[in-house]
Amino acid sequence: MTNLKTLAFGVAAIYLTACTTVTNDTKVPKVSVTQNGDQFTVSAPINSFSDFILIETQLGNVAPRVVDMDTVVADLAGYDAIFIGEAHGHAASHYVQSKIFSGLHAKYTDMTLSMEQFERSQQSVVDDYLAGKIGEETLIHDGKAWPHYRSSYRPLVEFAKTNGLPVIASEIPGNMVSCIGERGPDFLNTLKGEPRSWAADKLHLEDGAYKDKYYAFLAAVPSHSVGGDESEAEKEKKRFYRYAAQVSRDDTMAESIANHMKANPGRKVMHIDGSFHSAGLLGTPERLEIRIPGVKMANVHPIIVDDPKNPTFNAKDVGEGQYLLLIYPVPKRFVQMKNISAFIARTKDKIDENRCGY
Repeated sequence: MTNLKTLAFGVAAIYLTACTTVTNDTKVPKVSVTQNGDQFTVSAPINSFSDFILIETQLGNVAPRVVDMDTVVADLAGYDAIFIGEAHGHAASHYVQSKIFSGLHAKYTDMTLSMEQFERSQQSVVDDYLAGKIGEETLIHDGKAWPHYRSSYRPLVEFAKTNGLPVIASEIPGNMVSCIGERGPDFLNTLKGEPRSWAADKLHLEDGAYKDKYYAFLAAVPSHSVGGDESEAEKEKKRFYRYAAQVSRDDTMAESIANHMKANPGRKVMHIDGSFHSAGLLGTPERLEIRIPGVKMANVHPIIVDDPKNPTFNAKDVGEGQYLLLIYPVPKRFVQMKNISAFIARTKDKIDENRCGY
């Protein structure tokens, strides 16, 4: 792919695709961002699932502008911990993760990849795969890889393997998360031996912006809301337990990254996670900063646009990351309730795997 920074077109930026080829004599129109009230509109379309637009906002400290991949990588290379939030399973989201990781490695070879998508309990399996002791099918099965590993995470892991880079299995086991959601954070006190090491030593459950954001999420999403005829005290208890379950993920991922960075001074870590965990440098990043005060952190936050022909984002999105990644909308998973019921029935066994089993 031709380096777009060699093109002179006013702003050093344009939206990119996985297969775009631009020659130096190509006429490239200026891509602008305009604001109307709380809405920002980009003057270029997102034509397919492989296309995307990168917007620099620096957490709201600069006026939003379109930038290219080289600009993003050059900036992110100056940080210690780089969080790349993802829209799970989205082609462009995962492509950008891979491009940023390889780009960072080209500038700074002492890199580590950290992944929400592998649990701490499976670290030895991940290590064995990187060392060539097992094959990919064994990694996927024994490592409890996510269902879309091959299409979404294989490129990242293979880049790490080829270049001899560590991969951190950073996440708390899913069944422990379920236990915390059902029994509360004190569940962790019942764990003994090695299983206790699979979760963060301390959960940070204090009030603050992240808790407010998570409670708002619970209230807004019907499948996660707390309702019924229970007392307000009981409802609040359930909300808090669910928040504790969420935080157990954030604190465990943050602790995993912090332990690795402390054991390897000077090493940079790129961490990938669901975007809620790192948006606005809350969640996992703020818990990393507690463990390593002063650590330099950056975040790339994905936004699935409503209309790919006229991509927009809102003022509230501007503070979610140093960069926003605008990507193509995904189709509705369900239209009819009967289809939702059928989905639940056929995936019951998988859901049961992550039920509290302690």
